[in-house]
Formats: sequence, C-alpha cells, structure tokens
Amino acid sequence: MSSTDTVFDFTRADRIGLSEAVFCAGKSPQQIAGILESARQRDASLLLTRLGAAKYDALPAHLKAQTDWCETSKTAYFGQLPPLSLTGKVAIVSAGTSDAPAAREAERTLRHAGVESTFIIDVGVAGLWRLMDRVEDIRRFPIVIAVAGMDAALASVLGGLYGGALICVPTSVGYGAAEEGRTALNAMLASCAPGLLVTNIDNGYGAACAALRLLNTMQLR
Repeated sequence: MSSTDTVFDFTRADRIGLSEAVFCAGKSPQQIAGILESARQRDASLLLTRLGAAKYDALPAHLKAQTDWCETSKTAYFGQLPPLSLTGKVAIVSAGTSDAPAAREAERTLRHAGVESTFIIDVGVAGLWRLMDRVEDIRRFPIVIAVAGMDAALASVLGGLYGGALICVPTSVGYGAAEEGRTALNAMLASCAPGLLVTNIDNGYGAACAALRLLNTMQLR
C-alpha cells in the first residue's frame, strides 16, 4: 500500500463544519507521510488521531518539524494551529486520571477547531465529594463531555445534577467485569438519566465532534 491509496477530504469542513481528521491506526508511516505532504502543499492544517509513538518517530524529519504530537492522547496537529475562536462553552469532566487519553483526545480535537475547553479531572463518584466540590463550576458550561470507565457512574450522577448537553465517553479503563469498556458503554446507554448522548468506547474525538456540531447549531440561531 502507498500514499496513493488515500483520498483525503479537504472540503469536508465546507460541507458539514467539521474537518476530516487523519485516523492513523491501520495506516503505515508512508501513507501518513503522503497525506501530510499533500496537506503541506495546500498549506492545510490537519488533526491526526491514534498516532502512536512508533509511527510518529518514523515520519520524515521535515514533517515531524511541522507536527505537534501529544503522547497522552496520541493526537497531533500538523501545520499551523487555527486561532482560538470560542471559549467558555465546553467542559471536559474526567472521572479519573486513567481516563486522560480519551479526555485529552477530546480536548485536542476541540482546540484544533478553535474551541478552548475547560478540563476538570479526577472527580469520579467513588469520592462523591470531589464532584460536588466542582458541580457549580460544571453548571456554567452549556456543553459537558463526561469521560469515565469501570462502572461509568459519573454519567448518571452528572445527568441528575447538570441540565446542559451531556456527551458521555465510556473508556476501556478497568479490569475483569469492566470488559475493556463494554460495561461502561452499557451503563451509559442504560442510564436512568434522560437525554444523554453516548459515544463509542474511548472515542474522545467523536465526543468533541458532537460538541462542535452543537456549537455550530447554537451559532446559527
């Protein structure tokens, strides 16, 4: 396979308001480099997701020099980062520090779209007082992304305390009966708190895109 196997959608943002991201899992370093070269020729900025250290290290030096890579989220910005256009609308609430990869993926996806989010970490309900100490801060935001693994109880608790748009990300954090995130996914889908939007397991990128669609709709009013 080669870089010619990919046809990148550079006009997606014009159609739906969301730019295409480079999903690097399953792509070779050569294919990724080919996409980046095409973006460089267009002077385009790209978001890369699921870019592991080995593939990042294998990129040509001149492309790495234009790339801002985050080890925690396995995301990267290529080219010039778009300027900030919106702040104070989205909070990312993470149950534990182990949920940081998905939470940071959401944060970095939003930032690439020009949206600065507020990060609230380690407020899992095993220590409910930690969440209650921050709940008034959380209520200031019209959109919240809740990230949690294990039993994912954070989603239901927040769903009963917070009245804005709640986007829930189940993570693969846990062991045994957590079943690599399937228990968290089922718990969020089966929550008795009404109106929760639930993404796939570890899909911080998808949660951020859902938040961006909501923000775009709010700006049309």
